[in-house]
Amino acid sequence: MGQARILVVEDEVIVARTITSQLSQLGYIVTGTASSGKVAIAKALETQPELVLMDIILKGEMDGITTASHIREQLDVPVIFLTAYGDEHTLERAKITQPFGYIVKPFTTKDLRIAIEIGLLKHQLERDLRENRDQLATLLNSMSDAVIATNEHGRVTFMNPAAEALTGWQQKDALGNEVAEIFHIVDEITEDTLENPVTKVLREQQVVYLREFTSLITKDGKKVPIGDSASPLKLRPDQINGVVVVFQDLSERRQTKLLEQALEKEQELNRLKSLFISTVSHEFRNPLTVIQTAVELIEMQAANLTDAKRGIYLKRIQGAVQSMEKLMEEVLFMGRAEAKKLVYNPAPLNLEQFCRELIEDFSIVKSSVCEIVFSCYSDRTDAVMDEGLLHYMFKNLLSNAVKYSPRGGNIQFNLVCDSIEKVAIFYIQDQGMGIPEPDQARLFESFYRASNVQSIQGTGLGLVIVKRCVDAHRGKISVTSKVGVGTTFTVILPLNSELSLTEANK
Repeated sequence: MGQARILVVEDEVIVARTITSQLSQLGYIVTGTASSGKVAIAKALETQPELVLMDIILKGEMDGITTASHIREQLDVPVIFLTAYGDEHTLERAKITQPFGYIVKPFTTKDLRIAIEIGLLKHQLERDLRENRDQLATLLNSMSDAVIATNEHGRVTFMNPAAEALTGWQQKDALGNEVAEIFHIVDEITEDTLENPVTKVLREQQVVYLREFTSLITKDGKKVPIGDSASPLKLRPDQINGVVVVFQDLSERRQTKLLEQALEKEQELNRLKSLFISTVSHEFRNPLTVIQTAVELIEMQAANLTDAKRGIYLKRIQGAVQSMEKLMEEVLFMGRAEAKKLVYNPAPLNLEQFCRELIEDFSIVKSSVCEIVFSCYSDRTDAVMDEGLLHYMFKNLLSNAVKYSPRGGNIQFNLVCDSIEKVAIFYIQDQGMGIPEPDQARLFESFYRASNVQSIQGTGLGLVIVKRCVDAHRGKISVTSKVGVGTTFTVILPLNSELSLTEANK
């Protein structure tokens, strides 16, 4: 049980003392008590508690609901209401302050503990989800392509700077409007108004591509040729909760002699971007669904929730958040690589020591799944490489080996340093399901996944990241595999990869 810091706001002295005693018995830290709204606000700002227990009826000018509203405006801290009044009117007033719990007096120590733990958990989940939304917004805002998102009713909920520049609308003016007002498209030749792709996506529930010779009518009436697609956003497989439109200005391409070639390439880019949006949306939906389900189970079973069950739910939530963080890390890594901003910092290191430390750290996380057996066949393993990129590279290769291997199997990780050829050769061999031969040539393509692993969770970015790390070192990677037998990845890197950042990003 954590040592959470709690402020108690209660105007009945005896009740306040009883609550303080109960909290101490449960292992919490009471930062202070207050009997009025004014004192409660001052103590909250002074002691910075992690949670506030707030009586609704207080002495003085402010009641508990008004006090909670002031505290929430100044501090990111959950508030749980304590009251002897459980009527509908009081409950509706309390909801305005977005409380994290509501306990009707009299209550038991068990009731208090459950309410506090659920309140702290919901607050942490809210913070984690907010951080992930902020990271995703940063990613979208940095894109050179224009992006507009809508809700399930086709009203604008987001525009990135590129979309503002292209449409002439500011996000603050566009929010809440029908998307057709902001994203008005016509046939470039006939100037007839075209069906808005958002409407079509909401109807057909699948990706829709803008047809050729489509133009956007900007806010000031200019006609701009555009191209790209609209994709559904789903929280559940059968429920669309919005649409995202990605588009770009094709004016310069229209003016070149290579128009036909540019349009063909654009179609391929459209496919990849749609696949990117679909994949990221799907991979974010899975952990979000896990989090939502776990919280609902906690709330439904609050009265009978055992420590063991609570631990299981918290573990599910933690795993879901980690999956979201891993996906965001992969997307940001690919973004840096695509923008030619992959940081490459070679430095002296001992490869044998690096491999052993990597396996030790990796095995702590995956200890119950597979055993990794490391062998070094060279006496001298000094090299000049980028340790960070090496860590990305081999962590992904080991993760894949574990993911596609049977529980309890062995994974061979071998190192050979050839002093004559001045290269280091790494072998990672598993005894897993293997990769069908037709799939092997496309393994290092973005979002491509082998035909026999579609039911296993994954984004298709891991091996792309590995390839970028190998390329940064001017190395080579190859794969040999047989279905039902296993797979071996061979990585060959120069022992002294002292390349400039410019060369590494070529």
